[in-house]
Amino acid sequence: MTNDSILPMGPRRDVLQTIGGLTGLALVGPTGAAAEDDYDGQGHDATENGRYALPELPYEYDALEPHIDERIMELHHGEHHQAYVDGANAALDEFEEMRSAGDYEEIKAAKRDFSFNFSGHINHTIFWQNMSPDGGGEPDGELRSALEAQFGSFEAFRDEFTAAAESVEGGGWAMLFYEPVADLLVIGQVESQNELAHQGAIPILTLDVWEHAYYLQYENERASYVEEWWNVVDWTDVCRRYEFLTQTRASENATDESEGQKTDD
Repeated sequence: MTNDSILPMGPRRDVLQTIGGLTGLALVGPTGAAAEDDYDGQGHDATENGRYALPELPYEYDALEPHIDERIMELHHGEHHQAYVDGANAALDEFEEMRSAGDYEEIKAAKRDFSFNFSGHINHTIFWQNMSPDGGGEPDGELRSALEAQFGSFEAFRDEFTAAAESVEGGGWAMLFYEPVADLLVIGQVESQNELAHQGAIPILTLDVWEHAYYLQYENERASYVEEWWNVVDWTDVCRRYEFLTQTRASENATDESEGQKTDD
């Protein structure tokens, strides 16, 4: 699948301003060693026959120890993530039943369920790929330069991201988003799976701070979990996500300019 083929139809500038077309495909694709030189934004086992599917982890359940316990990974992936997949698929089935019957009395609850479960599926799919037993350290390349330009230093970025993760109210996420309209990196909090939305922004680094992600190992010490998580961040994956999006944006802008010149001629 080429980059062009995953973009929705319509004016290219409008696509960049509502870049959700890339969200579902560009950022659940494999960007690790298996996709060393040919990352094209494809989904990676996250869908199957028109329905959502639990993706396989790119490592064993015990691979992130001692930072994240094997049993936590087993439950988190096999039980919690599977529940989001099942919930999203159940909502799709319910939509079809409503359409067939012409009865939309329960549409509000069904749409709410789909938003929650689909978001949980996407958030977790990125989360697994953002980690590696060979992770840790610091990013380099274009992402490193962007972080330093926007936050002042990698350390300042890390401090802000950590503070965001530690202070999420209840269950939720800390995320680093790429915001394509202004070409910015934005650190955000997501409550639950889908609240405090950053419309149009695309997550490239996600950290789950629901208690099920750490309680068996760290109990109520979320800060300790967040500190240990930095040791498994796969910066190669995060950098490729960032570079894919910025290169796609640059390519689309160049195409717009070329088409504009042809129109002027």
